Amino acid sequence: MSIKYVILGYLGWKPMTGYDLKKIIADSETLPWSGNNNQIYKALVQLHKDEWVRKVTENQTGAPNRHIYSITDEGELALREWVDNEPESPHTKKSFLNQLMWADSLDIKEIDELLEAYLNTVGEKIFFLRVQADRKPNMPERTPRERYLWEMIYKNWIAQYETELDWVRQIRQELSKGETHRRWV
Repeated sequence: MSIKYVILGYLGWKPMTGYDLKKIIADSETLPWSGNNNQIYKALVQLHKDEWVRKVTENQTGAPNRHIYSITDEGELALREWVDNEPESPHTKKSFLNQLMWADSLDIKEIDELLEAYLNTVGEKIFFLRVQADRKPNMPERTPRERYLWEMIYKNWIAQYETELDWVRQIRQELSKGETHRRWV
């Protein structure tokens, strides 16, 4: 997935500056980008070059000029074509699984501490997702269907992390009983 389509989507909602987009992306718990200036502004330059966005410069006294971007008809068409494409399969990269692959080198207490730390990290992620879902920051609600789709996206993310919590709890429980050890002796 390309950040440029996410930017087009937000600009289809309302005109924004690069800074506005940076804040939205950086504050999002569900987007895979950091929202750094290089990502955002590089994409905006390309979108403008492709004529998918227009840029209006707003002069400000005592401050740098603001560049406000909005989506063009060509941009709306490109966004629609992208949305209408066959979806990609889910990408799940969990660096924690790489740690866990080699955790047999740790003693049972250290493994449990590792799992507890991961449990806490996932729990925090769920908390922040729930806060965002409740507050609905930067969530377009132009139609009831759009609001519903965004709510379901948050529910999907939360459900994935809740499944992860259950999985970690199961591992901790089995390791604490020593059952996993007995299976492999």
